[in-house]
Amino acid sequence: MTRIALFAGGDLDVLETDFDVFVGVDAGSLFILDNDLPLDLAVGDFDSVSPADFQQIKKITKEVLVAPAEKNDTDLELALKTVFAKYPRAQATVFGALGGRMDHLLSNLFLASEPELAPFMGQIELVGADNRILFRPAGQHHLSPKEGMTYISFMPSDGSRLTIQNAKYPLGEENFFFKKCYSSNEFLEGDIQIDLDTGYVVIIYSKDRS
Repeated sequence: MTRIALFAGGDLDVLETDFDVFVGVDAGSLFILDNDLPLDLAVGDFDSVSPADFQQIKKITKEVLVAPAEKNDTDLELALKTVFAKYPRAQATVFGALGGRMDHLLSNLFLASEPELAPFMGQIELVGADNRILFRPAGQHHLSPKEGMTYISFMPSDGSRLTIQNAKYPLGEENFFFKKCYSSNEFLEGDIQIDLDTGYVVIIYSKDRS
């Protein structure tokens, strides 16, 4: 399995380097270069970097994909589609996707609703200092604790019925209610088990800011 790191243009408050391929998403390309990491692919319209910085990106990167500013995809969506076209079995870890502009943040939380990315939703993780985001399709899933993260929350897609077992706050037939976000749950001993009948669920691991 190829491990791919994508660095977007949001808050880059985490740096992990144990990856096979490094992808810069627009201004995230500069973060990769500033940390002396290999820039294997740069994707975006590059409207958030200066002409001089863009020339530096083009000079150093192994491959650059320049998109028009007016397009249907966000830069991150385009980068992920490009990655999975090249590496369909890859695990894609995205940094810098959880801060910055609110519209970008919301787009990133709903990546699994994009038809071309939906088949790969289980291979995407969004990582920040205080949050880690996973996506899972309908079915049964076991979720393990993540080091340093205190809480786990669930955002099922519209119309999806979610059940939660072996958690501090279980959700089942006897106490079921619909909610857009079941927040601030916690692990007990072992994994949490969830079942989703249709659609997908956004899973948010989080902790309080220190």
